[in-house]
Amino acid sequence: MTDLHIHQFPCLSDNYGFLVHDPASGETTCIDTPDADEYLRQADAKGWRITQIWNTHWHPDHAGGNAAIKTATGCTIAAPAGEREKIAGVDRALDAGDELMLGNHRATVIDAGGHTSGHIAYHMAADTIAFVGDALFALGCGRMFEGTPDQFWASLARLKALPPETVMYCAHEYTKANALFAQHADPGNDALMAYAREVSAARKRGEATVPFVLQRELETNPFLRADDTEMQARWGGESAPETFAALRAAKDAF
Repeated sequence: MTDLHIHQFPCLSDNYGFLVHDPASGETTCIDTPDADEYLRQADAKGWRITQIWNTHWHPDHAGGNAAIKTATGCTIAAPAGEREKIAGVDRALDAGDELMLGNHRATVIDAGGHTSGHIAYHMAADTIAFVGDALFALGCGRMFEGTPDQFWASLARLKALPPETVMYCAHEYTKANALFAQHADPGNDALMAYAREVSAARKRGEATVPFVLQRELETNPFLRADDTEMQARWGGESAPETFAALRAAKDAF
């Protein structure tokens, strides 16, 4: 159970913004910056001072607010080393295995490349949480804009290996659409069917489906099940990367 305060709020058309606040130190980090004005409004409403930004990747709906927030607050910006030239205001370039601190709370950087080539995730092991950007979604994963199937599958395998109780924070509310494809991809999965019904009901009530627990994704997310022999037989892959590639191509055209 973490004593961090995680404030989640919708912004842009389907993004989620996250402010992570450590009450002991008074530090607050933005996880990505899709909308600078909204982040600053939300922090002000909470009475929190933004001291850091942690970017997962370079896309404008994740790093587009960096400059304005840094100008307004004087915060420091950490971002993936492989995408530093594409991200505004970077103070610290991060590689896999690097660590950041928010007060006394430690985050470890995970290589999550595939959606973009340098995409990273932030795992706060002691707090049982991870911020995964567009690498992994509830019942889905990001489009493969820059990476390769081998790279993306290796990234998902690293996320799969986290403790199953890890609470995952992704950047978009895509779960209802993801559930439709997941049922097409894995029609005999009873746990998935139950999950899809819960997602549909939650969205009808206007509730977020993020965050989500890794354990349930291991059982239901077709992209995390690309190493399952039944999924490989269904999708014609002789390996997990081949099956992942087939699933990703099918989802892109779904």
